[in-house]
Amino acid sequence: MTAALDRVESKAKPVVRWGLGHLLPRTVMTAAARRGDLQGRLILTSRDGDPFPLFEEIRAQGPLYRGRFSYIATGLATVREVLSSNDFRTGFDPTASRGAINRAYLWSTGDHRLGPLEPPSLLVTEPPDHTRYRKLVSRVFSVRAVERLRGRTERIAADLLDELARTAGEPIDLVERYCALLPVTVIAEILGVPAGDRQRVLAFGAAAAPSLDLGLSWRQFRRVESALAGFDRWLTDHLARLRDEPGEDLMSQLVQAREDGVGLDDRELKATAGLVLAAGFETTVNLLGNGTALLHDHPEQLAILRERPESWPNAVDEILRFDPPVLLTGRSARRPTEVAGTSIGKGTLVTTLLAAANRDPDVFTDPARFDVARANAKEHVSFSAGRHFCLGAALARMEGEVGLRTLFDRYPGLRRLPGAQRRETRVLRGFARLPVRLG
Repeated sequence: MTAALDRVESKAKPVVRWGLGHLLPRTVMTAAARRGDLQGRLILTSRDGDPFPLFEEIRAQGPLYRGRFSYIATGLATVREVLSSNDFRTGFDPTASRGAINRAYLWSTGDHRLGPLEPPSLLVTEPPDHTRYRKLVSRVFSVRAVERLRGRTERIAADLLDELARTAGEPIDLVERYCALLPVTVIAEILGVPAGDRQRVLAFGAAAAPSLDLGLSWRQFRRVESALAGFDRWLTDHLARLRDEPGEDLMSQLVQAREDGVGLDDRELKATAGLVLAAGFETTVNLLGNGTALLHDHPEQLAILRERPESWPNAVDEILRFDPPVLLTGRSARRPTEVAGTSIGKGTLVTTLLAAANRDPDVFTDPARFDVARANAKEHVSFSAGRHFCLGAALARMEGEVGLRTLFDRYPGLRRLPGAQRRETRVLRGFARLPVRLG
């Protein structure tokens, strides 16, 4: 009898997770969008086009727009306030609602496998656990540790471009042949992944990327869950190998890292490795693709970089500001508070629209203009802010600089071709395909 109930539960829980986490919100947002709700449009609109006009519509409603599902913050100061405030937490507050829907959702996720939006992922943990995790992990992903990877990253980029020289001017998909391969190779070396497993890691990352989105179809949801389950199984074996035979890679260091004699357990290590993959791989693919398209489409900006190559780090920050790899993130109120003059109740959600904050006209002069020499480009919030500021920021900046500079130095005649396609994801923004001829 118990075995039969377990089988029923194992089949029912995914349906409940999908229904409450995707189908119900999508249904609500569809109805809201038909009534003119801008948040409904934000969640449902295809990312294949230009989302920024919609962001400006939301900004025009004031510093804090009340949508059907949450408030939306668009101004840089307001976004920073929400992301940095101790009155807010990441993810949903399980104590904020005790209704039947909340109980059903907690039941369906109680023994669920790891994902980037599930504890103990650094994205959704709070102090004191977050403080302990971050202190251990930050040692491994420090600016100094990342700079030690610069030379290796330059060699990887050069090798990939050597391989592309064989295309002899033929059309190629730059995402598949370069933008994805550079960061996945770097991340694989950070995680100590054997060369033979790297295509599997790339596939896991690509399949799991929509896990950050709301309103997935059943087919998309099952594909994401299958990818996360496969990655979890692979990580179990991989961490066991690193314990038995630690290498010089950063993940081996993290396995052995201790703070006051306490390290990360297997679940915490898996969550960290999964986050490194999602945040350190998928977002960097987007950064490289978005940056390539921007620099190609603005040849006068590329000319500035050729004249002043010392400006490449600032150019990467301008790319991150102008077309960020992550469009938005969310917080929920831990207690009653106030934001931009508006009272916010406990458990209330606030969506911080990072891409809109990056084009705040009160902070950035002529914000819709791409300018690699912009003096305050680094003031963007593409890496979030506060205690959840992206641990991989230094790595992403370095890979973006090395990857783009090496590409355009090697192939100054690169030309975009018709057929570019944006990813279907709504939180992450980048190219799924970017056809080019290297020249």
